Amino acid sequence: MARLGVLTAGADCPGLNAVIRAVVGRALRADCTVVGILNGWGGLLALDARVLTDMTVRDILPLGGTILGAGRLKLTGDDDRLHDVARAVATLEVDGLIVIGDRDGLTVAYAVAQRGVPVVGVPGTMDNDVGGTEYCVGYDSAVSTVADAVDKLQTTASAHHRVMVVEAMGDQTGWVALAGALCGSAHLVAAPEISVHIDTLLEHLQARHDAGHTFSIIVVAEGAKIDGLPEQPAPHAGPMALRLARPTVGELIGLEIETRTGFEARVNVLGHLQRGGSPTVYDRLIATRFGAAAVDLALEGRWNHLVALKGNVVTPVPLREATQRRAADATLYDLAMLFSN
Repeated sequence: MARLGVLTAGADCPGLNAVIRAVVGRALRADCTVVGILNGWGGLLALDARVLTDMTVRDILPLGGTILGAGRLKLTGDDDRLHDVARAVATLEVDGLIVIGDRDGLTVAYAVAQRGVPVVGVPGTMDNDVGGTEYCVGYDSAVSTVADAVDKLQTTASAHHRVMVVEAMGDQTGWVALAGALCGSAHLVAAPEISVHIDTLLEHLQARHDAGHTFSIIVVAEGAKIDGLPEQPAPHAGPMALRLARPTVGELIGLEIETRTGFEARVNVLGHLQRGGSPTVYDRLIATRFGAAAVDLALEGRWNHLVALKGNVVTPVPLREATQRRAADATLYDLAMLFSN
């Protein structure tokens, strides 16, 4: 193999640069040139690429985001543009692609692979919802941000005897919210996988208050299923005017708390803070293992696979598995509620 392309597809998260660094380091030591494709699939279609060297990646291990730029262009279902991707790969004269991305980005990677482009996938998303793997790069960093926020909010909530509602990312899966609530000792948590009625949440808050607890922390995923709310939560994306015009699920819960219990509530939407900052040590470790393993698969000609973590073993699985959403483990909810009183 002479040339290997690498791109980041989908939303950014901490640890993507650590994967890129590992890809370049492993490939160069196998005498393989690495071509970095900028800004995801859109950059590939525009032939926007540059050769990556040891100097390019020397200091990026602790750096958040991605030096290649992220892109959320969705090409599935568009045969013409998928064929354009295949032609772009041929034009750049790369022998195959390593695609680091979330489930949307890896779904495009699978569609591209079906058009004959050799692909190896690496799961990189704070949502931790890529099928076929037990862990995605960026998840530990995002959970650490949520848990740190809950830690900090405990003291101000206690001082002012308030209910703090912490809204975490996760429009379709609740991995970050559930683990963040558990690790931050929150008193309630809500996630997309587990339906809960607003009355149940309010009754729990009232019970805590009656038992002498003067404050509470609630962690809620942005896509949490809360029955009984007077409005539907806002969509997690779209034009700014649309996002501002409709309250989020956290804001709706905060309003219900104040209206129906009389407790003072504050809502904290963490938003893109969860995507930013340096990756944790664990994310750096897994990212490095994933990046090196992806190059090894490419060098062996084992294309159309996803580098996955099973237990503590990095192993390849068919790339099509990455297109399936992996729901959050309900036992995390049970554990979080065990310590909710």
